[in-house]
Amino acid sequence: MIVWINGAFSAGKTGAACELVDLIPNSTLYDPGLTGAELRRLLPQKRLAEVTDFQDLPIWRRLVVDTAAALLAELPGVLIVPMTLLRQDYRDEIFGGLASRRIPVRHVLLSPEETILRRRIAEREEYPGDPEHSERIRQWAYEHIEPYRAALGWMSQDAHTIDTSELTPGETAERIAEALRTGEAKECGIVQTPEPRAETVASGVLLFDEQDRVLLVDPTYKPGWEFPGGVVEPGEAPAQAGIREVAEEIGLHLDTVPKLLVVDWEAPKPPAYGGLRFLFDGGRLRGEEAATLLLPGSELRGWRFVTEEEAAGMLPPTRFERLRRALRARERSTVLNLEAGVPVGGP
Repeated sequence: MIVWINGAFSAGKTGAACELVDLIPNSTLYDPGLTGAELRRLLPQKRLAEVTDFQDLPIWRRLVVDTAAALLAELPGVLIVPMTLLRQDYRDEIFGGLASRRIPVRHVLLSPEETILRRRIAEREEYPGDPEHSERIRQWAYEHIEPYRAALGWMSQDAHTIDTSELTPGETAERIAEALRTGEAKECGIVQTPEPRAETVASGVLLFDEQDRVLLVDPTYKPGWEFPGGVVEPGEAPAQAGIREVAEEIGLHLDTVPKLLVVDWEAPKPPAYGGLRFLFDGGRLRGEEAATLLLPGSELRGWRFVTEEEAAGMLPPTRFERLRRALRARERSTVLNLEAGVPVGGP
């Protein structure tokens, strides 16, 4: 399990996290800021100059998920993570990536009154021997008060909130531990679909615009883009599962059964279970049909039509290879049998 302690800069996250380690048996502290600091040493200055915050680097968000999962594999128990997350899409990506690895996240928000928050920022002395550097840190914290205010809407709905205005780090840690014990700090329910417990059968549907670009969707529960679709439910036909998922995810109701393009066997690779993957041709959407696409659920944050070349940079390699084969099958009006994206049993 992960306990993610969120809040504004200077809300007291790190101090409370250090105290919490002593209260929770078999717990480990992980500061994603250390990952960001190492990226500043590893990445070229040209790349770093493109962002103002290391959280804007996709590699940071991926490494946070990978590092947290690796730490829990090495040190099973509870991972305590003090880190400000003010962007909901970044929360979606990180928490969703953890959930896809079956790692539950308890989200806690430390929320002192703003006057007290400002006083704490003014009293910060990060670098006693370098007053200029300390002042830059204080200004950084002040500049993030407004984004913090803007994020309070979704954070307060998502997280268990603790007012730390009058609490010491130790008292804050005790409040967090009690909320975990009683269940007040609930698991973040960002993944809306049941977790697989064995090999799965999944159906995806390719939809095209009038320029023959293919539709991809951006899930909140895992990094990377995907085709509309999902797991086939017990007793459900794969094509019908594709029709159902398209309706649920983007509000489009297909009038005809989509044509099968590929069947792909995805080998189990922990933590994924693998299984059969179907890709169907859902046909071409007219401009007015594309304009009606919706995101009625909480599993997706966006959609877009892309060329095959654009898809290569958006899909994981296995998924892109499946798409590439499906596009060739569509051109040839055939069906391909694949294993890990490679055709078998035919020319």
